[in-house]
Amino acid sequence: MMYQRSITVGASEDRLSRLIAERMEPGADKERIDARIWDLFGEEWAIVFTDLAGFSRKVEAFGIIHFLQTIFESERMLVPIIDEHDGILLKLEGDSMLIIFRNPLKALKAVAGMQAACAEYNADRADEDKVLLCAGVGYGRVLRIGDADVFGREVNSASKLGEDTAGAGEVLVTQGVVDAVPAGSGLRFSRLENPPAAVGAAYRFEYR
Repeated sequence: MMYQRSITVGASEDRLSRLIAERMEPGADKERIDARIWDLFGEEWAIVFTDLAGFSRKVEAFGIIHFLQTIFESERMLVPIIDEHDGILLKLEGDSMLIIFRNPLKALKAVAGMQAACAEYNADRADEDKVLLCAGVGYGRVLRIGDADVFGREVNSASKLGEDTAGAGEVLVTQGVVDAVPAGSGLRFSRLENPPAAVGAAYRFEYR
């Protein structure tokens, strides 16, 4: 099974690289090639980027072992919640996670659950040991390349919101997420007054 999965991911990356190479040729019909790429890899996903607030300062103050401990604890707490809500953890980079969900409501419920788990964990711990989670969520059509990576506007926006904009305990979402939430869901959002220019309209998910 693992062997088949490896072949699938490699085939996707190889196909994309060949199409990009074809697109770079003089006189290439870029519009046609772009349509082929979207036909092959275009899918709708909710994209979640998480980050840990104040992490760099903690590393500088308490050292690399403290860094590894915090990473270990965050993964131990959060990965089961991701699995429970049918998320796929695509990447772990330092203190950040890239997670994808087919269902945007499940993505929001997962992130709310992750924040709740962090709050419970932090309740009786010293400040330097707390796991302070920030998150950004996007939803829309993206290019998914096997289980290797995802690309697109909603990916970039979720990254900007989760890694650069959100504070500890915040979940910030794009317009695409708000539009995908059905009426009567009971979920509440408040519009950000000064969202990042590259993101456009953005909202705070009032999950508490």
